[in-house]
Amino acid sequence: MADPLYELLAPHLDHPRPLPSSTDPTTSKYLTRLSTLSLSSLTSQEQQLLSQSSHSTLLSIQALSSRSNAAVIASSDHFSHLRETLPLLANNAGTLKHDIPQLDESAATFSTTYSKSTENQVLDRRKRALLMERNGDRLADILDLPTLLSSAISSSAAQGASSTTNYATALDLHSHIKRLHLLYPDSPLVTSIYAQTVSAIQHLTSHLVSSLRASNIKSAAGMRTVGWLRRVAPELDATDHRTPNREGLLGYLFLVCRLCTLVSTLSALEPLRQLADQETDARLRKASATATSKTTDGSAWYGGQQTERYLKKYIEIFREQSFAIVSMYKSIFPTSADGSMIEEVQLPFKSMGLKSTTTTHYYNTRTVELEPSPSALSTFPAHLTDLLFDTLAHYLPNVLDRTSRESLLTQVLYCAGSLGRLGGDFSLMVALLGLSVTNEMDYPDGADYNDDDSTDTEWVEVMKKHRELAGRLEALASGVGTSKTAGSLRMKP
Repeated sequence: MADPLYELLAPHLDHPRPLPSSTDPTTSKYLTRLSTLSLSSLTSQEQQLLSQSSHSTLLSIQALSSRSNAAVIASSDHFSHLRETLPLLANNAGTLKHDIPQLDESAATFSTTYSKSTENQVLDRRKRALLMERNGDRLADILDLPTLLSSAISSSAAQGASSTTNYATALDLHSHIKRLHLLYPDSPLVTSIYAQTVSAIQHLTSHLVSSLRASNIKSAAGMRTVGWLRRVAPELDATDHRTPNREGLLGYLFLVCRLCTLVSTLSALEPLRQLADQETDARLRKASATATSKTTDGSAWYGGQQTERYLKKYIEIFREQSFAIVSMYKSIFPTSADGSMIEEVQLPFKSMGLKSTTTTHYYNTRTVELEPSPSALSTFPAHLTDLLFDTLAHYLPNVLDRTSRESLLTQVLYCAGSLGRLGGDFSLMVALLGLSVTNEMDYPDGADYNDDDSTDTEWVEVMKKHRELAGRLEALASGVGTSKTAGSLRMKP
């Protein structure tokens, strides 16, 4: 019924064309409502209701326009620029469409070039830079190693052989640097640090060797120094396959250093030696004048006091230092001392013509038999003895007083006994010394002291007295016949 009603009312509507459609939900709803009203309601109330509804709608529109005034103005302004913005947007969209393939190609190239699965110098540099940044503290510690090593060596050199902590620290640092060099042989940094430590270790080695020449070195300090040298210079500890001992070159080095100390200590007697040389020159001039004149005028040589003083000091220093050197060597190199004892046992067999163990080498089908190299200690006492007896043979002819010569020879026998406790007794060589001195002596008043009862037997009498006294002292020390010996000693003047 809404359609006939709509056709009836359409000509009377005041709205401008076009008219609302009858199918419009609002129109259809209103027409349906009109059909339900009575005639009185249509004529009296409908007009009023429409006026109220129009007024409320007008108020709502006014409130809406008041609230949305700024938004409406902004929308109007934006809409006015829309004509310029849309063409610009279309142009930019075209440019983007044109550049997207190039961007995609560049992204693919970047991904391929800087991929982790491929090698790239830039990435390698960045990785190294990041790795260096993460390990900056470690690199700083490694760079400080040469400085720490030099400081430890310098402090050790300043404090002397008693500075065990600094030496141990320096050796630990050197071992750590060597281990780094073995782990990273291709690293320029580690190679440079290792090269710096080589010079420092050479300085440490020279200082350790010089410390072996110290005059007041003890056995414990010598052991520590040799142990440090074994760590610093292991090539010095290398043993020869032809050598029965195991001290290597360190044994020879130790003996050479101590021998230098002995020579330097003996050189402190230079003032006395010069006086002894003056007496020697005077004796030789007197002997030459006597031989030329072939007369015995009674003006024979009567000097020798300064020579006696010099020889007493010389023998005393020699006895103390030689005993200290050999005893310290045997405590530092006990295995080599055993080897030297084996060599001493083999000597009688060699003198009897028996063959000892030999090492055979073959060169061009020719056999060369080489004797084993002797131990350093087996030949060192002989060298010390030669040093002592050369001095005695040169200066002892100046001493003509029999009592003084016997005192010096007794002192030499004590020195021989001191070394004899360590396997280096040379007391029998006193006989050779007595013969050589006798041939050079110039006796006063033309007296002949070369008979069997005088000079030739002087060394024999000295040795008899020395052995008799040594036997008494041994009996006293062992406690056998102490009371009897003591009583006999009290009875004798």
